[in-house]
Amino acid sequence: MRAIFRSGLVATIFAVLVIASAGAVFVEKRLDDPAQETRAREISEGIRCLVCQNQSILDSNADLARDLRQIIRERIVAGDSDAEVKTFLVVRYGDWVLLDPPFKLRTAILWLGPLAFFLLGGTAVIMFLRGRGSAGDVETLPLTAEEEASFKQISPDDKDELPK
Repeated sequence: MRAIFRSGLVATIFAVLVIASAGAVFVEKRLDDPAQETRAREISEGIRCLVCQNQSILDSNADLARDLRQIIRERIVAGDSDAEVKTFLVVRYGDWVLLDPPFKLRTAILWLGPLAFFLLGGTAVIMFLRGRGSAGDVETLPLTAEEEASFKQISPDDKDELPK
């Protein structure tokens, strides 16, 4: 009976420690207004984590991502619209901070780069295939007398039709 009580006590202490440590990792001040918190989460989904590559700040556990989420919440409480919050972050960190950057002259390479690589690759493939097709046009030489005799031995029915 005592052993069961001891193991139950150890399991309870372990569970409390796990729950307390998990809460310590994800403690973050959220907004009291659920609508504003929802807006903050939606904006955070479109902001790139500057530490973790290709991850939004909503999904990132980096300290900088947590700070950016807090800045977004502060800007929303201050009365900024969603566009104003994004503009604030773009002014500070550039267009790179947006997971869906706008089409501008400075971001044109991001949007047109894949198309340019596709066209260059397609052109290279076409040039390769054309070059390969012209390699089949090999000049044929007439058979020597020895080759002609060998051919007649192999196919006696086609004596008059020699390959050219």
